[in-house]
Amino acid sequence: MSSFQEFNFSKRLQQGLSEQGITKPTPIQEKSFSVIKSGSDMLGIAQTGTGKTLAYLLPVLDQLKYSKDPHPRVLIVVPTRELVVQVADTAETLCKDLNLMVLGVYGGTNINRQKEMLSFGCDILVATPGRLYDLVISRAVQLRAINKFILDEVDIMLDLGFRFQLTNIFDLLPERRQNIMFSATMTEDIEAFILNFFTNVTKVSVALSGTPLENITQTAYAVPNFYTKVNLLRDLLADEDEYRKVLVFVSNKKSADLLAGTLEDTFGESLGVIHSNKTQNYRLRSLEQFEKGELRILVTTDVSSRGLDLDKISHVINFDTPHYPENYIHRIGRTGRAKEKGTSILLFTEKEKPLKEAIETLMDFKIPEIAMPEDITIATQLSPEERPHKKEAHNPLTYTDSDAPGPAFHKKKEKNQKTNQGGSYRRTIKQKYKKPKTRGDKRSNNRKKKK
Repeated sequence: MSSFQEFNFSKRLQQGLSEQGITKPTPIQEKSFSVIKSGSDMLGIAQTGTGKTLAYLLPVLDQLKYSKDPHPRVLIVVPTRELVVQVADTAETLCKDLNLMVLGVYGGTNINRQKEMLSFGCDILVATPGRLYDLVISRAVQLRAINKFILDEVDIMLDLGFRFQLTNIFDLLPERRQNIMFSATMTEDIEAFILNFFTNVTKVSVALSGTPLENITQTAYAVPNFYTKVNLLRDLLADEDEYRKVLVFVSNKKSADLLAGTLEDTFGESLGVIHSNKTQNYRLRSLEQFEKGELRILVTTDVSSRGLDLDKISHVINFDTPHYPENYIHRIGRTGRAKEKGTSILLFTEKEKPLKEAIETLMDFKIPEIAMPEDITIATQLSPEERPHKKEAHNPLTYTDSDAPGPAFHKKKEKNQKTNQGGSYRRTIKQKYKKPKTRGDKRSNNRKKKK
């Protein structure tokens, strides 16, 4: 493997890398550096945890020189708030000796404070699509000076429904710019998106789309229902030596709160939960506590699967099977980072089996199934989502076609069958004189009478 010196990065950048203990580039970094330095548009396909952030930051910062222009010259768009904080922190660390200003903006915080910070100017702007679009619309930031446009986690942004904001942002960017995009998966939707907006894009790939990382051991348990999953999860997590640092993924916010509440009595202060309804400070504080080891277990939605660099996670447990197979790749990529060994466990019900099969098709890999331990209690209680939903037969807001009301049960009386035809005098005049060629033209009407 080569070293960073071979790519002729500035001594200040190399010193910043050595201070962080980063000595050798990863495969995606090796392939990306020369393409980005050449100024060509690029799409990088690589699994999460392979160093994509440095793959674009290092060559961009190496070419970015000091300028008095207050408007940002590099725009980095990422899907989540946590990823904004992470990328901005990494860029600031590398820029501390380069006299470059970095600013991160995202939703969930005071937009007026962000407008104030933007008024002082910055060189590199890191943003989520929604907040960036709001700031552009309010004219708090101008994109006319952007010469490097970076889209990180493209597949996730499309999944989260940011296509509208991205399309409008493209229209405001200068035509002469370099586009740099990174994604963990390559789907038909991404392919169509790239073809619609970009031309002559150089593709750089270090793995086939959807292939699992070799240093992650994957297993699966077939489990009948939600609360049996809870019993199995409680049994697994009881081994603190084995399950040292665990991310538990669920499909939505309600499931996250329900699961965390169920496990709280057993694991107490070693358990945390984050999702999009939690405040930004709470989410960042929980991630920091989890990173430091103050929390051993973190229950979360896919908000934590989007490119976050969390070190030494021993296990990723998919409590719910994701509906999009690509999300499974992002989830398990939280473990087994930087050549560390990691373990992924998938819990699936009979209803979720087709979702598991879709994941296996994407990866071209059969996830080995393990028999559930015999001492695990099979729960009879069902979660709110698993309970059958009874329909009210006579509720007019919920009736089906079979419940819909039919015609009236009696025939209308003769006086009620009459229709309003405009009055007898008007009908008589109309029948006698017909419709005049020119309304109100007496000569025309008189001519018709004589005939």
